[in-house]
Amino acid sequence: MVTGKSSEYAIGADVSFLPQAEQSGAIFKENGVARPALEILLEHSYNWIRLRIFVAPTKLPNNLAYTLAAAKQAKAMGFKSLLDFHYADDWADPGHQPTPVAWQNYTHKQLVDAVFAYTRDTVAAFRNAGTMPEMVQVGNEVSNGMMWPDGRLPANWDNFAALIKAGIDGVSAGSAGQPRPLIMIHIDKGGDVAATKAFFDKLATYNIDFDVIGQSFYPWWQGSLNDLRTNLEATIRAYSKDVYVVETAYNWEPGEYTKRPGPFPESPEGQRDFLDEVNRIVMEAPGGHGKGIFWWEPAVQGGLVRRGFFDHNGNVLPVIGVFDRFARY
Repeated sequence: MVTGKSSEYAIGADVSFLPQAEQSGAIFKENGVARPALEILLEHSYNWIRLRIFVAPTKLPNNLAYTLAAAKQAKAMGFKSLLDFHYADDWADPGHQPTPVAWQNYTHKQLVDAVFAYTRDTVAAFRNAGTMPEMVQVGNEVSNGMMWPDGRLPANWDNFAALIKAGIDGVSAGSAGQPRPLIMIHIDKGGDVAATKAFFDKLATYNIDFDVIGQSFYPWWQGSLNDLRTNLEATIRAYSKDVYVVETAYNWEPGEYTKRPGPFPESPEGQRDFLDEVNRIVMEAPGGHGKGIFWWEPAVQGGLVRRGFFDHNGNVLPVIGVFDRFARY
C-alpha cells in the first residue's frame, strides 16, 4: 500500500499542451500583460498539474523528454503533479485504446511485461530527475479497458486486470524506496452511478491495490450536475475512496449547446460559474473524500480553444478567479 498520502485539496489543471503552445509562439496575458501561463495559474491558487505521457508518439510531443521537462518546470514553481499514463502512442479514451505500435504483436504475457518495464523505467526517470509525481494514473479513461484488443472490456477482464496490476507494480518498482505515488484509476462516468458501480465492483474482485478514483465530467457527455453529485456520493459510500474530478471543462463561447440548453450559458461568465459549481460538488462530497478538480486544458489551442482559460487574443478569462477566495485571509 502507499505510504505517503496528501490531504491537500487539489486545484489542478492538465497542462500537457502548454509547452507546445508556448514553443509555437502562443502568448498568454493577464490584464493585458504577457505572463507565463503557469505563473498565472499559480497566483490564482492552482497547486497541481496533470501531464499525459505517450509511449512513442509521432503526432503529438508528449514523450518522456517533453513530459519530464514540463514536470521539472512546474515542480520548481511549487506545483505537485499527476502523471497520466495512456499506454498508447496517441490518445487513449473510451472510444479507442490503441496498443503502442512497438507492442502490437506481443502476446498477453509480453504486454504485461512491457507495461511493467515501461512504467518502472518512466517513474525511475522522474525519480532520478528529482521530479517524482505525487500521483500516477495507470491508464486513461479505462471504462472500456486498455490496450485493445488484449485488454478490451467487457470481454477481457482478466487481461485488463493483469495490465493494471503490471502498471501499479511498475510504479512501485520505479519508486525504488521512495514513497509510492498515489495510484489513481480513472474512468469517464462522472454522472453515471450504475456504470461506475459496475466497473469498480468488478475491479474489486481482482484485489487491485489502488488509492483514489478519478472521474471525467463533461456535462454534454456525462450527465447533469446533480448526476455528478449523486455519483460521487454513491462512489464514496460504496468504496470509501477519495475521489477527484480529474477532467472537466466548459466552453466560454458556444460549441456544445447550440441546439439545446446547457447548465450555464456558454460564455466567459458561464464557464466560470460552471467550474465554481463543480468544485462546490466535489468539496461537499461526503466525509471529505472529494479531494480535487482538474481542468482539461487551460492552454488548449485550435478548435478547442473555447474550452481553455484564454480567449482568442490570449487574455485570461474570468474562470481563472474561481479559487481566489479560498486563498484570502
